[in-house]
Amino acid sequence: MASLSISHPLSANSLSSNHSRSNPLSQTPNFSLRPSSLKCSNFSSNPKTLAPYNSLHTAASQAPVRAMRGGGVGEGDVMGLLLRERIIFLGNDIDDFVGDAIVSMLLLLDAQDPTKDMKMFINSSNGSLSATMGIYDVVQLVRADVSTIALGCSASTASIILGGGTKGKRFAMPNARIMIHQPSGGVSGGAAYVEVQSEELLKNKNNVARIISGFTGRTFEQVLKDIDRDRFMSPIEAVEYGIIDGIIDRETIIPLQPLPEKVKPRFNYEEMEKEGEKFLLEDIPNDEIY
Repeated sequence: MASLSISHPLSANSLSSNHSRSNPLSQTPNFSLRPSSLKCSNFSSNPKTLAPYNSLHTAASQAPVRAMRGGGVGEGDVMGLLLRERIIFLGNDIDDFVGDAIVSMLLLLDAQDPTKDMKMFINSSNGSLSATMGIYDVVQLVRADVSTIALGCSASTASIILGGGTKGKRFAMPNARIMIHQPSGGVSGGAAYVEVQSEELLKNKNNVARIISGFTGRTFEQVLKDIDRDRFMSPIEAVEYGIIDGIIDRETIIPLQPLPEKVKPRFNYEEMEKEGEKFLLEDIPNDEIY
């Protein structure tokens, strides 16, 4: 049976002498436990033996997956398992912390194997434009293809990441909602400061319109008009607009296809109502119809 012994750094004599010299209420006792004083007959304290154990547990606390959904231990483990399968889940509003985590995952997976696709599931409705631009630029930078899949709501800045995935590999779940709009921001302060910030806001709007125009094939002027207000889309409308390439549903993928033109009615019902006798079948006598 393993034996565990702890040596006391303070002796009984020293404790009694300290107690007699000073008021115990005026000082807080100081207890210390040296690492070398903890010994177990079945456990080695060799640093080489402890190194793998320490590195295993310290790596988990430094993983970028902690940035998602508050970074709980259990959820971090799930995110880590998804990352092993080259799956990235963006499920938060995009701030600098989340943006850095997503960028870290993209760079890590690309360094591991640039020939295998990554899958990024997106369920985000808002975010910082600067953090979003960082993710978008890295998606364009990495050598591996990045397949983006919208679920729930992919709105505002998240729609830029959704459309920025590899063309032909951008999808949405059947009940997802996609929304694009112009950047927003509040400005207060002196006149010069307000002028500078207003110019920056207009530059950001033009930049967003240029990016959306690039991956949708729409003209810059049309995109500027479309993002003037919130524009919500169903997956089918997003396919038509050019943000995604298809709708994914469990085992089937509906690819990008032009929507069929409206089928012209076989009969003109307004004309039939006015001149119904013209549409009676001549080869059937009237008395045999009923």
